Amino acid sequence: MYGSQLAELAEEEERRRKRAPWGVIALVLLTGLALIRNGSGEFDVGPPQPEKAAAAAADSSVPGTDVAEAPQALPFSAVDRVRIPAIRIDAPVVPVGLDTDGWVAAPPPENPNLAGWFTGSVSPGEKGTAVIVGHVDNTKGPAVFYELGSLSKGNRIEVGRKDGRTAVFEIYGVELFAKSNFPGDRVYGSKGTPELRIITCGGGFSKQHGYDGNVVVFARLAGVR
Repeated sequence: MYGSQLAELAEEEERRRKRAPWGVIALVLLTGLALIRNGSGEFDVGPPQPEKAAAAAADSSVPGTDVAEAPQALPFSAVDRVRIPAIRIDAPVVPVGLDTDGWVAAPPPENPNLAGWFTGSVSPGEKGTAVIVGHVDNTKGPAVFYELGSLSKGNRIEVGRKDGRTAVFEIYGVELFAKSNFPGDRVYGSKGTPELRIITCGGGFSKQHGYDGNVVVFARLAGVR
């Protein structure tokens, strides 16, 4: 048992050592989520886009989750599932890193109900900003985060962790950013408390260039089960 624990600690330290700087992550996430939209007429309207009223403000706050009341940050743990009851998401999560070209490796597109936790970020519930990514669609139709743009402030995100705990986050903003002007510092920067970003593609679409933007959900840790 003791040897197993030491091995786990060593693996965790190695993961932390290899985490990329946020400046690099901002670039690779921006480029690495060039996902495929289904071209059939059935999906011509495209995925829902965030309403302006749902946009995150620099001073946004979630009732009941100020610094004094915020749950204590959790230790590191790999991720098991992500659930978003408001849009009926209950999906397994796999670890993703950087591919051979240096971009964030999105989950395999052939499995539409699959999300990816970027291991270059903290784990959900740790102090800092955790990042979960996923496809908006694939060549057969909508994928795991197709409805992401329809979320609103106050909606909850539940992230099941391998340690048996569930980190519950409350959304305080949903925004669409152009890939040509992506605010990496704002999206990925640590606010000193446990936060979560969920990212997929959005905005306009062309067959030549794919989606021209990213939908980003901003959320703070609101509870632990």
